[in-house]
Amino acid sequence: MEASGKILRRSIHGFLQNYHYFTSTSAFFAFPFSVSVLLLQALISSSSVSLLPQIYNRLRVLFEAAGFPSSSQLLLVLNLKVSQTIISSIFTLPFTLTFFLFAKASVIRALNHHKLSVEPSFSSIASLYKPLLITYVFNSFLIISANSLAFCLLFLAFGFVEGLGFSPSPSFVLFLSASGVVLFSVILANALVICNMALAVSGMEVHGGYLTILKACVLMRGRTSMALFLALPVNVALAAIEALFQFRVVRAYHNVGKTGPCLALEGIFIAYLYSIFIVLDTIISCKFYQSCITESWIVDREDREEKNFEQIP
Repeated sequence: MEASGKILRRSIHGFLQNYHYFTSTSAFFAFPFSVSVLLLQALISSSSVSLLPQIYNRLRVLFEAAGFPSSSQLLLVLNLKVSQTIISSIFTLPFTLTFFLFAKASVIRALNHHKLSVEPSFSSIASLYKPLLITYVFNSFLIISANSLAFCLLFLAFGFVEGLGFSPSPSFVLFLSASGVVLFSVILANALVICNMALAVSGMEVHGGYLTILKACVLMRGRTSMALFLALPVNVALAAIEALFQFRVVRAYHNVGKTGPCLALEGIFIAYLYSIFIVLDTIISCKFYQSCITESWIVDREDREEKNFEQIP
């Protein structure tokens, strides 16, 4: 298996090889999605979304009914993050199902294009949209199932402790809460990298559905840690860009009370930078897919050669 650093270098080389296309067409497709994500994060942080307190309170009641200690700060943070994720998924869904998927389709089509000097046409990009859309729908079910599994395990753990009939100490509650948050993060991170890989498989092989998720799981067998490592830099960069938007645009808007041309231009530039990293994340997923396919082909060939050698008298 190629080292993670080599895959990252190949991804950056592929990005620079077709730099003008990725920073114009692909980034243009991803730009509305980036704007929606950044603006929604600003709205959620300012507590102006009326749906957030309702979801937060319903999850809190559900956690308390399942035996979660209401005094656990870690679970309160988890509740808040889950509520924000639900709100973000709801309000950005139209942009995700259109601009985000078209951006991924444009990147994948360019990587599959034999002549890099000739940019893919819109019709060729649109031909990838349907399989990506179908795969994304099944990915959504996978994410929901992963969250449900994590919460069920947490409910069972706290229910078991409550059923023992003793009052746990605050340090034990803190340890159990931290373990639950770590378990939730691990399950969700694995589900996200599988979904990302499934979209790459769907675009590279031009077919969608649950079979692409199964193939993504097969290709990633024994390579999950590498997939998580490859996803880490881009996700850290995206989180840093969201924090930069909060610091440079949202805070400045609250301090001044109005939006000026300079502030608007800075916000547009940050959203464009967010789009570039979405494009780069798609390139990394495709390069990782190609690396898995190459190694699987090499392993199959070696197995066939070994069997043929054993059959020689």
